[in-house]
Amino acid sequence: MPALTLISRVAVLDGQNTPKAKIEPKGEITMTLTMTPTITAFERSPDGGKGLARDMRVRWALEEVGQPYNVRLVSFSEMKQPAHRTLHPFGQIPTYESGDLTLFESGAIVFHIAERHTGLLPDDANSRARAIAWMFAALNTMEPPIVDREIATYLEGDESWYEQRLRVVEDRIRNRLLELSRHLGDADWLDGAFSAGDLMMVSVLLRLKDLGMVDDYPNLSTYVARGEARPAFKRAFAAQLAVFTLQQPTEE
Repeated sequence: MPALTLISRVAVLDGQNTPKAKIEPKGEITMTLTMTPTITAFERSPDGGKGLARDMRVRWALEEVGQPYNVRLVSFSEMKQPAHRTLHPFGQIPTYESGDLTLFESGAIVFHIAERHTGLLPDDANSRARAIAWMFAALNTMEPPIVDREIATYLEGDESWYEQRLRVVEDRIRNRLLELSRHLGDADWLDGAFSAGDLMMVSVLLRLKDLGMVDDYPNLSTYVARGEARPAFKRAFAAQLAVFTLQQPTEE
């Protein structure tokens, strides 16, 4: 089967509203429109299709809940233009548009999706609150030192203090990984069943994949692999990889 069948529910276009029938109490049938959301993604992703750009988290969430979506690709120059900044004040991706709602920040978008569809947040109030806490932990506790390392590598490599700074940042990352590993133990997921907390945490840990740092903690390595094995993750990954593949020049 061609790879494009994996992303058959994704359109790199705008539009597509799906009408649904609703039966009112007196037997009258009215039609409502379920808006197909549109997200933005890099026209040319700097990660080379590895699924590390933050639109991947939103794609994954939409796939987990079975919500079709459209994708509008934007270039780096377009991201800084007024039209895009009305969607994202900081000129980044992803953004999310559905009806009269516009959102930015991947965590906020995933939370919005999880609140409005079943499958990413538990029904039990306490379990639900803990899943949300793990979303925050992924973004506020685990991701910052990982991003700090990326910044140091890309922008500060020529500085005299680079090696010292890199050691400090990597020690912070390892401390966080150790703490996370201790919490996870031999469980499959962070708190019972798979949730939006796991989706965000796996997405963050994937930023370390090429460095091998997660491999030092076998339970975390298998935890990440478990997330990557989910059918929804595979569909989302295929969708973002297809964008990168289509941008590659063809050989004569």
